[in-house]
Amino acid sequence: MARWLFYLIVLVLTTGVASAEPAILRVGLLKFGTVAWEIDTITYHRLDTKHDIRVVPIEFATNDAAKIALQADAVDLIVTDWPWVVRQRADGARFSFTPYSRAVGALLVAPGSGIHRLADLKGKRVGVVGGPLDKSWLLLRALSKRDIGADLADVAEPVFGAPPLLSEEFSAGRVEAVLTYWHYAARLEAAGATPLLSVADMVERLGGSADVPMLGYAFDEAWAAQHREAIENFLEASREAKTVLASSENEWERLTPLLGTSDAKVRTALKIGYRAGILDHWRDEERHAAARLYDVLVELGGERLVGRARSLDFATFWRSREE
Repeated sequence: MARWLFYLIVLVLTTGVASAEPAILRVGLLKFGTVAWEIDTITYHRLDTKHDIRVVPIEFATNDAAKIALQADAVDLIVTDWPWVVRQRADGARFSFTPYSRAVGALLVAPGSGIHRLADLKGKRVGVVGGPLDKSWLLLRALSKRDIGADLADVAEPVFGAPPLLSEEFSAGRVEAVLTYWHYAARLEAAGATPLLSVADMVERLGGSADVPMLGYAFDEAWAAQHREAIENFLEASREAKTVLASSENEWERLTPLLGTSDAKVRTALKIGYRAGILDHWRDEERHAAARLYDVLVELGGERLVGRARSLDFATFWRSREE
């Protein structure tokens, strides 16, 4: 009888182990974004399986669509900027943020445009990727308020849209400047566009540190607390994918279809830019630097710029098991 009971217990336990399914994490991403490169690396090398999770990429046409999906619980994670997360928390949405990259975008102008400083953008059409609450646009508006005494949103004509569309508008001369993601800026610069300001320049001119990563994975705080093992495993898979992309030339050859270019010069620029954005640390020092930068945004832009969040809530930043 005792032996029968022992075998029954073993059967139940082993059946439970065999039937356990890995946690599914739905990651919202843009088909044309760098996150797609990382997620593809994770799934191709089965790094998610290695860490007992299953990553399911869900593509969106715009960042705003991805944000709406996160708010509607249609995805578990997206990559966005921490000022947006801070603003959402002030409005009652308890999202958390953990860094993804410190690579930043840039404001570019056409050669011979006569645009050499922010004041020259008055009356011009400026393409802005990411929507009116995009971190780069918020920073540019804050800088314009300080340097030229006017909000660029009031004195220029912002044109919001997806990166491929705005790149086409810029190349066709229908916008005089474009504020876009770094990998699109690299393509445009290779075609002759002139960088006016990088987002890192904006941060430093506003008194911040260029080492503060603006982009990261955002997710619901309560969901993450209930699925801590899954989110930590995903972050470990993300780190391992970055290691592959930082060291393997063959990996970049494999990713060529996702890079969207056959130009070897542009592909090299994309690889260098991605690798430069990989974080080697994320500590309280960077968190406090982010808080100082946010104070600048609040001072220069007020509620119109940052919403109801008058200060950065440090709970915005997820504390991982690596810390």
